[in-house]
Amino acid sequence: MSRFAAAILCLALLPAAAAAEVELSFYTGIQESPHSIVTGTDPSNPVSTDLDFTAGWEGNSFAPPPYWGARATWWRSETFGLGVEFTHDKVYGDDETLAANGFDTLEFTDGLNILTVNGVYRWPDRWGVFTPYVGGGLGVSIPHVEIESGGNSTIGYQLTGPAMRLFAGAKYDLNDRWSLFGEYQGTYSVNEADITGGGTLKTNIITNALNAGVAFSF
Repeated sequence: MSRFAAAILCLALLPAAAAAEVELSFYTGIQESPHSIVTGTDPSNPVSTDLDFTAGWEGNSFAPPPYWGARATWWRSETFGLGVEFTHDKVYGDDETLAANGFDTLEFTDGLNILTVNGVYRWPDRWGVFTPYVGGGLGVSIPHVEIESGGNSTIGYQLTGPAMRLFAGAKYDLNDRWSLFGEYQGTYSVNEADITGGGTLKTNIITNALNAGVAFSF
């Protein structure tokens, strides 16, 4: 979180920013995730120490801590911008996944936490007060890993691998500073988490979200 805040501050303080538009966007929404294959080793797992199964994930977007995201975009021209984005995505292993594979807990719920550097393209004045846009970014996954099996617990933030995001939506201008927006956003992250006792858990997670938010430009 502190790195994300620092990145936003750096964008705001860039010398050229006085001659460009900086936009800060904040959003929440409904985020879910399809099944993914889990592999690795778990020394304390009572079902099998060798992991190889398909996990069902639940998003539970509004359960504490809720799903949310923030994006800072430095518009280099009327149509193209660069920026950074952080999303507090989250996934919970469903009951069937836990029971069948020896886990008491299997989740990334204090954030799957995707941090990316983005490129964004927009079409101003295309639909009057509505501005459509698309974007994407590359970065890293920094989840809060929570794994419990056979009395062994792994809890904490880890840097687990590369990540990417894609999004598309439209912004509605309230005035020259404030706007509302809605969008679809998807992320893909490669995650290799360390398990206490010398194990690893590997899974590539996709998230799909419908977001609604507010943006401020200066």
